[in-house]
Amino acid sequence: MPSPPTSTSISKFISEQPYLSMLDKQCTTMKDLHKIHAQLIKTGLVKDPIAASRVLAFSASPAGDINYAYLVFTQIQNPNLFIWNTIIRGFSQSSTPQVAISLFIDMLVTSSVEPQRLTYPSVFKAYAQMGMARFGAQLHSRVIKLGLQFDQFIRNTIIYMYANCGFLSEARLVFDHEDMEFDLVAWNSMVMGLAKSGEIDQSRKLFDKMVFRNTISWNSMISGYVRNGNFKEALELFGEMQEQNIKPSEFTMVSLLNACARLGAIRQGEWLHAFLRKNNFDLNSIVVTAIIDMYCKCGCPVKALQVFKSVPKKGLSCWNSMILGLATNSYENEAIELFSELESSNLKPDYVSFIGVLTACSHSGMVNKAKDYFRLMTETYKIEASIKHYSCMVDVLGRAGLLEEAEELVRRMPWKPDAIIWGSLLSSCRKHGNVDLAKQAAKCIMELDKNESCSYVLMSNLYAASHRFEEAMEERLLMKEKKIEKEPGCSLIEVNGEVHEFVSGGNWRDILFIE
Repeated sequence: MPSPPTSTSISKFISEQPYLSMLDKQCTTMKDLHKIHAQLIKTGLVKDPIAASRVLAFSASPAGDINYAYLVFTQIQNPNLFIWNTIIRGFSQSSTPQVAISLFIDMLVTSSVEPQRLTYPSVFKAYAQMGMARFGAQLHSRVIKLGLQFDQFIRNTIIYMYANCGFLSEARLVFDHEDMEFDLVAWNSMVMGLAKSGEIDQSRKLFDKMVFRNTISWNSMISGYVRNGNFKEALELFGEMQEQNIKPSEFTMVSLLNACARLGAIRQGEWLHAFLRKNNFDLNSIVVTAIIDMYCKCGCPVKALQVFKSVPKKGLSCWNSMILGLATNSYENEAIELFSELESSNLKPDYVSFIGVLTACSHSGMVNKAKDYFRLMTETYKIEASIKHYSCMVDVLGRAGLLEEAEELVRRMPWKPDAIIWGSLLSSCRKHGNVDLAKQAAKCIMELDKNESCSYVLMSNLYAASHRFEEAMEERLLMKEKKIEKEPGCSLIEVNGEVHEFVSGGNWRDILFIE
């Protein structure tokens, strides 16, 4: 068997081929690659493994097209280890990681090339992305048999797979191994995995023990706090991050903007927005969507609209967030107008866009317009209506007093109605005084969740409004007998930079002081 080419001989070969030199130094888009690839095919150079591997490497990179990469791969006869690793890694980072696993199996079964240490991390990442650690454990066994379990890259991806999938005890076994020295990647994976699984206190303990932290460490902890509803802690940790002069990533900023949105902390949200501008962050669709969402949820849709209009290149998520934000802040007509603008743009509305415009119709009582949008979605855009779209339609009909039509829609929808839909119908029955239909809706809610308090409370209020006080009292007594407690309502308000929480039947407490 001939020895594999050295890196020096590969570099020399590339430098002697003008098109390969262009591919290495000047190719930045798939359009560039298509032109170079065409020339390589014309000259026959594409049959050379080095040339083919370079075309494949760019196609399988984040700047490339993984489907094109697969077509290139299928044309390569007898792919070598580098080529197998490249295509498996590309798919492990794509939206179809299952293909990476399928290719790995093909490699084992059909190829004479054996997987090596750089092959396995990509496969473990694919299992992690799919949430299939149970199957990934079989690969872990293979790695142990091959004696590769102490390889740093392999071990880190095994920890990441287990932690990301919630297999914390398995992750701990690998992480706590006596031979393992401090490894930042492994610690970050554990901090993220614990937080993701709701073990937020354990995640913080591990975070505090870290001898060194990078931006990913801070982001994992902050996003973990936000995911678990610890918004105050997320913002306080950001304060510590600032004190240590650590520059946050855009992911950290998105998490913090989400925390402000949930707290209604407009002053802190405005500060974060100014911080993004001052520090020249890339205002991509994800960041802009978070800013718009923050302003809308803090009750400032006009500021959100200013941000939306100032962005030259808007992603669909920006449009969706703005439409829904206007709809939920009593700007229903503006939301509908913006939806029309979206239709006229070079983007196509998706299922989230229609939730926004249907919400606008619901809040403004536009029944016929809602029906038109529902038909437009299913017939023109061929978007299958989800349970959320049906929930919007039930709400539209219920608010307008068309209770029988709303019930009929619930009965014939292709999805099994959930407690939210029945709750919406029950709320409309209470508003319009339809006791009989309300009873049916309440019964369905109780069958879905015996501990749900809203059906008892709404029925009690409905009976009381209908002067049927004995039955109203019975509903309350039933709640007491079954030990069902109504979750107290709470409100958040920001006064002079301080966010207060007011709980029904209780006292207020400070959530956050914003300096």
